[in-house]
Amino acid sequence: MSELDTPKLRPPLQNTSFPNDKEPLGLDKLMKWQDERVARRLRGEYESAVLHLSEVINDNLKTSTNISAVRIEGASHTRKSFLAGIVVPALSSSSDDSISRPTTLEDTLHTARRIAHGLQKTDIFSSVSASLERPASALADPSVGDVDLVFKTKERGRWFVSSSTEVGNSEGTASASARVRNVFGGAETFEANMSLGTKTRRAFRATLVSPLTPQMDAFGELAAYGLEKDLTTYASCTEGLKGMRGVLRTGTPRHGAHELAYDAVIRHVAGLTPTASISMREAAGTTTKSALSHTFLFDTRDDKIAATRGVYAKLFTELAGGFSDKGVNIGLGGDAQHLKVEGEGQVSRAVGDGVSLSLAARGGLLWGLGENGKTLFSDRFQLGGPTSVRSFRVNGLGPRDGDDSVGGELYYSAGVSVVSNIPTRPHWPVKTHAWLNAGRLEGVNQSRPLKDTIGEALTRPSISAGVGLIYRFDPIRVEVNFGVPLAASASDGMRRGIQVGMGLEFL
Repeated sequence: MSELDTPKLRPPLQNTSFPNDKEPLGLDKLMKWQDERVARRLRGEYESAVLHLSEVINDNLKTSTNISAVRIEGASHTRKSFLAGIVVPALSSSSDDSISRPTTLEDTLHTARRIAHGLQKTDIFSSVSASLERPASALADPSVGDVDLVFKTKERGRWFVSSSTEVGNSEGTASASARVRNVFGGAETFEANMSLGTKTRRAFRATLVSPLTPQMDAFGELAAYGLEKDLTTYASCTEGLKGMRGVLRTGTPRHGAHELAYDAVIRHVAGLTPTASISMREAAGTTTKSALSHTFLFDTRDDKIAATRGVYAKLFTELAGGFSDKGVNIGLGGDAQHLKVEGEGQVSRAVGDGVSLSLAARGGLLWGLGENGKTLFSDRFQLGGPTSVRSFRVNGLGPRDGDDSVGGELYYSAGVSVVSNIPTRPHWPVKTHAWLNAGRLEGVNQSRPLKDTIGEALTRPSISAGVGLIYRFDPIRVEVNFGVPLAASASDGMRRGIQVGMGLEFL
């Protein structure tokens, strides 16, 4: 008898997948392949569920629905009156024409979206989700379409403490700050900050910000602050100040933001060096300032550090102290008496692949309202340095007394820059640029016509040009430039060659 043929045995890990599955060999590849299959299956199920839910909602948009109650869960530290200020306007807007037609599911969904947007705008909650549930009240009737609109929320942490080192506007600081969110249950924020630095030796600031409307389109701010600055690099003194500030803010920068503020400040110029000039010795002492100011800001730039398109405009107006008219004192009090106007603008455009052109200009006028139009050192403009008119020393332009820059009442500066990516490295945070700057800082003699002073300033600008590198180190900008002054006054402090600048705003 012949031996029976026996089938071949298969090993335990024989590949039993279908050819279309394309199951790979190797444990790592197999696990990755299996995870991708599960992810595709879940994504398909999710898309199917979303499609089914969309169909259900679309088929029932005109179904009669009535919101019997709105419940916000998870808002344990937020005032009910503040939440009502968000919910009630949204409900009112959805029922404006409820007399002429019944409320539908579509109206309810729009109401839920408005309320959710209002809750997220407060910045109190890290998550907000809405759902329709059966009414909790015994007086409601689900058979006629009564539902409860329920928002499940999660509040952000209320306390935050941090310490950091910062570099900005050619200054380094070490600081510690603390913030309390939702202080009184109405989206208020209290923040305190203390810092030590190179130019600003010490500083403190405490601020309380509160929304003034449930729509979060207007804010009020109260602040107390103080600082001590070392000005010996250009003015042979130190300056300390302590003050309080009240602010009202409305609008957004993209559509136009307004800020109305009142400042009450005590300034003290002291710490004179042995070589201090007569002008700085006359400026030494304590002065007070009581001022109203208005700031308008418009900003559509795509990037605040290295914009390639957009427009930026800012206008600042300040009235300090006051003036006398026919023997009647009109003003706010204080030693400082002036009208101060300052404006700046920037336009950026892309002119090629990775190349952009930026045009910027600034200008300001300080007009004394006191006796003989005299202004105080602390209020005057300073100009020059790597963040304004490059290739000149920091605050090195304008009127001087010996080695001290005493500041001026009229200034302008303008610049054009061509910024380009590094060839073959467009993703690098380093850019190249070539620039041309011009500016002038003058004192104002009110016994002369103002137009004559402006004309002289425009016809005698200090000019510089150069090339350099820009490094994007969010949130600041660092520049390393090589430049030369092309035109300068005898009193200007020039800086030929390499100059490094670090700051938030550049010309």
